Amino acid sequence: MKISVIIVNYNVARFTEQAVRALLASTAAQDLEVFVVDNASTDDSLTYLRQRFSTDCFSQVRILDAGSNLGFGRANNLAARQANGDYLLFLNPDTLPDEDLIASLIKFAENHPKMGALGVSMTNENGTFAPESRRGLPTPWTAFCKMSGLTALFPKSRRFGRYYMDYLPANQPHETEVVSGACMMVRNDGRSEWFDSDYFMYGEDVDLSYRLMQEGKTNYYMPAGLIHYKGESTNKTSFRYAHVFYGAMLIFLRKHFPNYAFWLRPIIGFATIAKATKGWLHGLWVGLRFRLSRRAGRAATHVVYFGTHGQDFMESASAAGLVAIVNEAKESTLPQGHRVDDVKGVDFVVYDLADFSRRAIIQHIRRTAGLVSLGLYDPETHQVIMHGMENKIGC
Repeated sequence: MKISVIIVNYNVARFTEQAVRALLASTAAQDLEVFVVDNASTDDSLTYLRQRFSTDCFSQVRILDAGSNLGFGRANNLAARQANGDYLLFLNPDTLPDEDLIASLIKFAENHPKMGALGVSMTNENGTFAPESRRGLPTPWTAFCKMSGLTALFPKSRRFGRYYMDYLPANQPHETEVVSGACMMVRNDGRSEWFDSDYFMYGEDVDLSYRLMQEGKTNYYMPAGLIHYKGESTNKTSFRYAHVFYGAMLIFLRKHFPNYAFWLRPIIGFATIAKATKGWLHGLWVGLRFRLSRRAGRAATHVVYFGTHGQDFMESASAAGLVAIVNEAKESTLPQGHRVDDVKGVDFVVYDLADFSRRAIIQHIRRTAGLVSLGLYDPETHQVIMHGMENKIGC
């Protein structure tokens, strides 16, 4: 087996299903196995996934029950110990890989024998580049710049912007320090613990990236086709998120830079409160916008669909309260995808997975970066997958 893909699911079964189906549609599908670890989801995720992937045609897929919420790292370790692949790919459930991603990762790794971890350029659901695709180590100075806001003020600076490394071209492969755990490939050397269990969520990828560097290996970043819906199962406006995020940074500093952790702790505390306050204010603004839109008569989510299963799509969309416009199209008749005019006043553009390749879909959403968010429709499962709509659409 060439590669084992590991996905940790928590209350996002329909996103996980689409990620798995995308992997099985890849050009390297015959060389992979997929492990899905359900981290004690509080919805029907485990039952749902077992039903969806129970037939012989999904023999490459294994659904594991973690039994309790082990956290991100431990759940990945659980599956990694059972994996047979020469490579391991840790992949978030809220991702959409294109058909060539797996083959491209393997080719890159085989051309770089000293590779430690390999990450890729990730595209947000609105077509913009995800800055966390490659990062610098949160050394005391880099961590200070991130928490003090210097990184945000000077993103292209090698001195202040090292956290996101925005001074490097996003469309070219290069060495990096930290590879995102949302899509991280490593060589399977048989170790039993890839991620440090001291981290529950966030920071595990930073720690692993650093330990691989300490082993004399090099971490890399490469451009690729991957949509990341970015924390679909996490409320990033909550105090808990801010506390866990910066708490993970403190764990890293205590472990690898203990002499600085004490002095940075007050700054981390302030950054936690600031981030939580910002999230709270954002939540208020979103709520206010929603109330204003209701008064203006536009409370519903507006979508435009491209595909050849418009009637089936409309049934799912109507059941979810979506206001939809249907465009009869497929990749051969609409090679350039939607236009800017198509998405004016629209919240989501939805592509039919039976009519458009994932490669084309990712390219299309990039062309209108920042203007509209991406949705998917799978006529085989009658599922509409959209950010913020998990467990609200489909049968």
